[in-house]
Amino acid sequence: MLTKRIIACLDVDAGRVVKGVKFENLRDAGDPAQLARAHSESGADEIVLLDISATHERRATLLDTVRRTARQLFIPFTVGGGIRTLSDAADVFDAGADKVSINSAALTDPSLITCIAERFGSQAVVVAIDAKRSETGQRWEAFTSGGRMPSGRNAVEWAREAESRGAGEILLTSMDRDGTGSGFDCELTSAVADAVRIPVIASGGAGGAADFVQVFRAGHADAALAASIFHYGYNQLAELKQELVRYSIPMRWPC
Repeated sequence: MLTKRIIACLDVDAGRVVKGVKFENLRDAGDPAQLARAHSESGADEIVLLDISATHERRATLLDTVRRTARQLFIPFTVGGGIRTLSDAADVFDAGADKVSINSAALTDPSLITCIAERFGSQAVVVAIDAKRSETGQRWEAFTSGGRMPSGRNAVEWAREAESRGAGEILLTSMDRDGTGSGFDCELTSAVADAVRIPVIASGGAGGAADFVQVFRAGHADAALAASIFHYGYNQLAELKQELVRYSIPMRWPC
């Protein structure tokens, strides 16, 4: 059985890690390089750094922050935010990233997925989808610009297209659950995971070990990403992994 991954997320604004609720009311959580190293030493399988204001502010990713963080890591490192072109992606890889995460730019120009995948390989291309449940509750819509703008695209259909264009993974965030600690949206996660053949990373709502068990089992996620519970000391990653093993969820070190 393939092991499941636990991924620590660093949402970065102006060079500092921040965390809010449903993409709003951001508060400072610390220095990205220091937190990345701490999460890695605690047992994270991967680190994701998202420059959450780059797209909205129409600027490139903060490459110095990426470099400082990459120097602290010996585990896979994904960077997203402000990547609009192949050149932007190349700059982020040169700064130390193993993968790039693209969201708004991919929705605007889906051929960007193929362009980066052909140059660096599909394994290096993560398509991030920020999804919000519709008022009827029957579908989820993908949002852009850090959750500020509705795209009009059905999140499940967009995940299928992203895969067909060369994406190696989907980073799926439930905007409704983000930062709430109320559990992952397993209905959303399973809808996307069952629609594609590439790994799906569940994000948004982690509050405790039971939420991870649920998203791996009912949500069919290949990996689960969290921020708040790790930044503010609600869980040590090693302890979380040990708890998941007790529920027969296959984990990598340090179990």
